[in-house]
Formats: sequence, structure tokens, C-alpha cells
Amino acid sequence: MVVVNVPCMNGGGGETSYAKNSNIQRTVISKAWPFLEETIKDMFSSSFPGCFNVADLGCSSGPNTLLVISKIIDTIHKLYHQVNKKLPEFQVFLNDLPGNDFNSIFESLPDFYERIKKDKFGPCFIAGMLGSFYQRLFPSRGINFIHSSYSVHWLSKVPENLENNKRDIYITKSSPPSVCQAFLEQFQRDFSAFLSLRSEEIVSGGRMFLTFLGRSIADPSSKDCCCLWELLTKSLIQLANEGLVEEADVDSFNMPCYFPYEGEVKSIVREQGSFNLDTFESFKVNWDPSDDVNNKSFVFNKDRCGQNVANSIRAVTEPMLASHFGNAVIDPLFARFATLVAEHLAVEKTKHISLVISMTRKQHAQPDLDI
Repeated sequence: MVVVNVPCMNGGGGETSYAKNSNIQRTVISKAWPFLEETIKDMFSSSFPGCFNVADLGCSSGPNTLLVISKIIDTIHKLYHQVNKKLPEFQVFLNDLPGNDFNSIFESLPDFYERIKKDKFGPCFIAGMLGSFYQRLFPSRGINFIHSSYSVHWLSKVPENLENNKRDIYITKSSPPSVCQAFLEQFQRDFSAFLSLRSEEIVSGGRMFLTFLGRSIADPSSKDCCCLWELLTKSLIQLANEGLVEEADVDSFNMPCYFPYEGEVKSIVREQGSFNLDTFESFKVNWDPSDDVNNKSFVFNKDRCGQNVANSIRAVTEPMLASHFGNAVIDPLFARFATLVAEHLAVEKTKHISLVISMTRKQHAQPDLDI
């Protein structure tokens, strides 16, 4: 497989960094945690290994990177205490592309290790594993548990044959069927390859837990997965109309991502055949995660919410956009984008759809649960 080295999130700790603008990802981790916790508990219902090898794929950087690992270690620690077992050693692999800000992660490890020591957990060893998860990352049968949050919807490359997708950067209502099919087929190839590669690396009976962006209905142009990109496209077209970017550059740019429907994911898992699909769940999160029913202090302000969403999308997409359009357009682009998002949210609060799947590496050929 030819893997395109898609630029990573904005590194560092500046105002536009991923570290300071990843609240949506943190909210998703929190909402997915009950399902992940149940997977961990089920995994340790009968087996208590002396060393537990964990991989977090697409770890990025910032405060979220070690959040899930901390929760996993805490939970396993409690489970071992309940049955009076000796605490296991932990080997944690943090994976992302080489351009990821691993320096920030490593700088945070002393504080993490200090907390592990203070809480009297078993020894924990953390290493960075650089590379695309669309290639082999680990030796055969060495990983007990694989986790990935908000990463697998990124494709290995921009789909081919998108010449008819001019003035759009993703699927829209006006996209011809060939464009929708190109995105779907690229996701099918990538996700099937992802499952096959992980099946070689994970132990028999090991678990994999994935959370990624998806959509709520079969229509690939549904607004819950396309609306945000349509607003970003409009922002780019505004710049093109003002002569700040070339229209040809807008025509030739497409996002290397796909937001699948439940049936598409289940079909790929079953056809690939290496994993039993144990759990499939979904939930919704507002574009601006601070706009939440549980946040009693929240007061809606369209401009502030628009800016929050723009900052979040900028932290994720700026390296890609800058490499294609140049650094000079980034500030004016996201200023326009923030305005368009604010206007949209004043009329309708569109939500992200998050898909959650938990799988077990098959030990013998057996059918999946019909879920």
C-alpha cells in the first residue's frame, strides 16, 4: 500500500495548537469511556497477564495523549486488586506519523511516571512508535490491546478519480456518484488493510477499541458529516473570489478522510474476518463541545462558538491546508470560516456523529454477534 504522509495536527502549545484546541476529542474520549471500561473489564474477567502491552494509534500530542492510557491503567489496577493478583507491568506504545509533536509527549512523561509511582501501580514503560497505521507497526502477536480515538476516519491518501469534484473538498449533495464511490472504496481498502495489519500484531483473543467520526444515515452527503466541510469550502471560494487563492488550487484539493455509516463498518469487519465485532455504539457531540446540556454555566454566543469550532478544525487541518494553499491564507481563511460557522449555529446546532466499536481477535473461525 502506498501511504501518503498526511501532515499531523498543529504541534506545540500555542493558541492554534492541537494541544489547546482538542476539547472535542477530549469530550469524545469521555463519552466513549463507559464502553471502553466495559471492554477492559470483560477482557480481564478470566485472564490476568503479568505484562500488558497497549498501543494507542494516532495518539497526536497534548493533554489527551496520556488520558486514555491513564484511565486504562487505573481500571486494570483496580481489577487486579479485587482478585488479589500481582500488579502487571505495562508496555505502552504511542503511535503517530513522524511529523507528530512527540517532543511534547516525552516532556510530559516525568510527571506521568511520578503519578504512576505515587499511586503504586505496576512498572510502566512508554515508547513512541512512529509510522502510519496503514503499515505494520509491531512484531507478530505482541500486543494485548489496541486503542484509537478519532484517527481511523483519516485515509491513507486522497482518493483517486476526483476530477469531477471541483469547488468541493469533500462529498456534498452535488457530488456525482463517482466521487462518493471513490471515497467509499478508499475507506474500504484502508480499513480492511488496517484490520488485517492489526490482526497480525495482536494476540489471539486480544481486543481492539476504536472511536471515529461517522454519519447517522446511509446517505454519504448527510449534513452531520459534510456540512462542516461545505462551510470550509465556502471560505476557500470566498478567498478565491477575492484573488487570495487560485481557483484551480481549490478545485484540486480534497480532504483525505471518510465518515462511514454503521453498515459500511460492520460489512468491512465481517468481510475481512479477523475480528469478532463485540460492541457497536454511536453518540452525538455538538460541534462546540462546551455547548452541552451538562455544562450548566454555558450561555450560547454564536460568535464565540463559531470561533471555538474554527480553532478546533484549524488545529487539525492547518498543516494540510498550508502545504497546499500556503501559510499566508490560513488566518483569513479561518476568520471567514468562523463567521460562517457562527451563522450556521445560530440557525441549527449540527452535531458530530461518533462511532464506537469493540472487537476481539478471533481464536478460531466463528461468527460475529448479530449486533
